[in-house]
Amino acid sequence: MTTDLLPLMLAALSGGVVALLLTLFGGGGSELAVPLLLYVVGVADPHVAIGVSAAGVALNALTALAGHARAGRVRWPCATLFAVTGAAGAWVGSSIAKMIDGHQLLLIFALAMAAVGLSMLRPRVVIVRPEPTLTLAMAPRVGLAGAGVGSAAGFFGIGGGFLIVPGLMASTGMSLATAQATSLLSVAAFGATTAGNYALSGWVDVGLVAAMTAGGVVGTLAGLPLARRLGANAALGRTLFAGLILIVAAYVAVRAVMAL
Repeated sequence: MTTDLLPLMLAALSGGVVALLLTLFGGGGSELAVPLLLYVVGVADPHVAIGVSAAGVALNALTALAGHARAGRVRWPCATLFAVTGAAGAWVGSSIAKMIDGHQLLLIFALAMAAVGLSMLRPRVVIVRPEPTLTLAMAPRVGLAGAGVGSAAGFFGIGGGFLIVPGLMASTGMSLATAQATSLLSVAAFGATTAGNYALSGWVDVGLVAAMTAGGVVGTLAGLPLARRLGANAALGRTLFAGLILIVAAYVAVRAVMAL
C-alpha cells in the first residue's frame, strides 16, 4: 500500500479531476483515471493502474447512484438483472485481461478510450417514452446484454457507462435519462468485480484508492455549480472533452507501443 505523501496527493488530484469531468459531462472521465495513475501519479504496473481505477470508479458510481435513487430515477428490476449478469461477465473479462502483458493491454485500452471519445461526439437524442417494466419475455434480452457489456467493461477495466447506457436502452426500451441513472448500479458492480479480481493478484493499492476517492468527493462538489453554469455551452464543452480523450488515447497508444 502506498504511504508516501506525494503519490497520494497526486492520486487525490487525479481523482478530483476525474470526478469533476464526470460531473460536468456525465461520462468519459473514468477512462482518464488509468492514464493519470500511470503518467501523473507514477504507477509503474498497468495492471495496478487498472485495478485502482476500477475500484475508484465503483465507489464514485455508488455515490452518484444514491442521489439518483433518492430521486426515484432508477429502474431497479432492470438495473439488478443487468448488473448481476454483467458482473459475471466482468469477472470473465478481467480474468482474461490479467493474462495479457500490461503494455499490450494498454494498447487495447487506448482503442477503448478512442471509442469513448468518438461516442461522446455523437449527438444525444432525447426521446420521451413510457418507462419499461421488466417482464419474463424481456429478461433474457436484458441478461445477455448485461453479460456482454460486463465482459467488455471487465476486460478494459473501465466503468463501461458508454456501453451500459445504450445496452439498457436497446434491451429494455427505457429513455436516455432513465438509462443514465439506472446504469450506475452496473458501473459500480462491474468496477467492484474487476477490482476484486485484480486484488486477488495484488494489483489494487488501497492507499491510492482511498486518495482518489477523497479527491473525487472534492471534484464532485466543485463540479456541481460549474455544471449549472455550463448551460448552453455544454455541447461545446462535451466536444472539447471528447477531443481531449482522443488525444490522451493517442498518447497512451504511443507509450504502449514504445514499451513493447
